[in-house]
Amino acid sequence: MNCSSKRPGRACRGRYALLATIIFAVCVEAAPSGEPSVTPNLEEPVGELTLAQAIGTALARNPDLTASAYELKAADARIVQARLRPNPEVSVQLDNIGISGEARGTDVLASTLSLSQVIEMGGKRALRTEVANYDRDAVGVERQAQQLDVLAEVARRFIAVVAAQERRVFAQSARELAQRTLDAISARLQAARSPEAERSRAGIALTRMQIEEQQADSELRSARSALAALWGSQAPRFTQARADLFALDPVEPFEALVSKLERSPDFVRFASEARLRDAELRLAQAQAHPNITLAVGVGRFEETRNTGVSVGFSMPLPLFDRNQGAIREAQVRRVQTDAQKEAAFLRVRATLFSLYQELLASRKRLETLRTQAVPQAQRALEQTQSGYERGRFSYLELATAQEELLQLRATVIEAAAAYHQVLAEIERLTNEAVATAAPSQELP
Repeated sequence: MNCSSKRPGRACRGRYALLATIIFAVCVEAAPSGEPSVTPNLEEPVGELTLAQAIGTALARNPDLTASAYELKAADARIVQARLRPNPEVSVQLDNIGISGEARGTDVLASTLSLSQVIEMGGKRALRTEVANYDRDAVGVERQAQQLDVLAEVARRFIAVVAAQERRVFAQSARELAQRTLDAISARLQAARSPEAERSRAGIALTRMQIEEQQADSELRSARSALAALWGSQAPRFTQARADLFALDPVEPFEALVSKLERSPDFVRFASEARLRDAELRLAQAQAHPNITLAVGVGRFEETRNTGVSVGFSMPLPLFDRNQGAIREAQVRRVQTDAQKEAAFLRVRATLFSLYQELLASRKRLETLRTQAVPQAQRALEQTQSGYERGRFSYLELATAQEELLQLRATVIEAAAAYHQVLAEIERLTNEAVATAAPSQELP
């Protein structure tokens, strides 16, 4: 992004949510099997802050993402456990202990040392490993969704910082306008062309603008701190966010956005969960096959000093428990996953439609304000100012014209911030850029 202006919030044409989506989509796709793609030693940004820098720092340092990385390690450990075979068992059996009658002592003692091993049937170990692998995939998709949540929040808070910078600039200009008006009225008062009451009213207006400027300073500090908290910083080190709040790009049609929904992690997780449920069903069906236990032992008879080898075989008879309940539950869970996906799609589609309509309305509102309302209010103020200097309008009329223009300019800032916030929400749902390649027309 090429920048030429040093004014906070207007240095370059920032595409907030668009850039956010591009960057964190690349970061997520670069991570195999859900592994976080981060730079652990990335330093906290200082000076001017771009959205790309904010996203990169959040990926590397966000406390929630750092904590969630342990879920992947835990899933890897479950895969290791699933691959393990059952342990062999060793047993010792002593017979004829405490026998009564003529046969006493240890001469009639018989002892057997046995070693047994469970042989899993039905491919249980392979299926158990398959379940663990799909569970790991599901954890990876959940982490991708969490990454998108965090980075979408970076975009929201970055927009909030840029909007707060614009409000700060606006509050300063409003205070300067009130100061110039007070100075002009003071000069007119000395020339006996204005009453004292006008200077008092102008002084009150100046005081109010000073208070609003202080409030804008406070809101900007809060917004900067909230953004820095996403990468674990207690005090932000960057000086300003660099982006253009008023740059708008065309947006794809609604149906094109709907087609992107199923490629987002919110719906990829259902595909991953479906594979997991299928694997769980296969494992439950395999559990119906009883395992076989083989045993081999060595026996010794103290009376004859003879030894012998024993071989054993055992398996449960599947007369009552054939794992019917677990199989049925796995089948129900699989069907439930499809139902949940359909319900989620309908719910998200409705949300997307509402956001899309809000986005169009915000864009239309912003264009109308900037192309019609603000220029009209500016001309009205200039005409009122000129008339006031010639004595044709009162100070009350001048103050009213100033207030109308200031309110409209404040509304423009809020409308622009709302537009980009809604765009960020849409791109979070679709996990893709929704702006078209066609160049946007600059608003005057």
